[in-house]
Amino acid sequence: MSKAVVYDAVADAVAGIEDGAVLLVSGFGGVGMPAQLIGGVIDAGAKDLVVVSNNAGTGEQGLAALLATGRVRKFVCSFPRQSDSTVFDGLYRRGAIELELVPQGTLAERIRAAGAGIGAFYCRTSVGTALAEGKETKTINGREYVLEYPIFGDVALIAADRADTAGNLVYRKTARNFSPVMATAARTVIAQVNEVVPLGGLDPEAVVTPGIFVDRVLCSMGINGNRGRRE
Repeated sequence: MSKAVVYDAVADAVAGIEDGAVLLVSGFGGVGMPAQLIGGVIDAGAKDLVVVSNNAGTGEQGLAALLATGRVRKFVCSFPRQSDSTVFDGLYRRGAIELELVPQGTLAERIRAAGAGIGAFYCRTSVGTALAEGKETKTINGREYVLEYPIFGDVALIAADRADTAGNLVYRKTARNFSPVMATAARTVIAQVNEVVPLGGLDPEAVVTPGIFVDRVLCSMGINGNRGRRE
């Protein structure tokens, strides 16, 4: 069994992210967001990034802080605006960032399709809206569908509750959100966790993301039961 590499330092965990990379970033608002990993990306200085996430940042932390650096070229998301999404709003109104708006269920399925090896799929969600403009459509059983394509990532930044030294992941409640599908859809998967336990320390029935999908694990509190912040 291959083992994920476990890091204590954020800079080491995110090393090698290149300019122009497509980043899949978990989170539903701030829930399940890998804030430490995002901070590492900010410090590392990669630019011309494409970020795929449910929200386009909240407040001034996490993804909003990354957006504020001006190093994100394009954002793919479902909810770009809410009461505290001021950073994205400002960038978008100035024409400083490109937005691809994707309905939430379609976003999850496009990411899942990438991991499952599905070349494309038909979906009814955006039929008859501006989101379907320029896309191929097809009538199936008398109903119109829009063709959607997978979303692949160069790097997935995800959050989980616990990992073992092989990279197997378990999640805590709704903090799971997009992490499992993103873990299957990127070339390099980096997981931020609250605890790392020895191999055999997780109930195998509770493992959601098998370690074969995970390349790096960040746990600043170390191994063998030391705990950090809970999601």
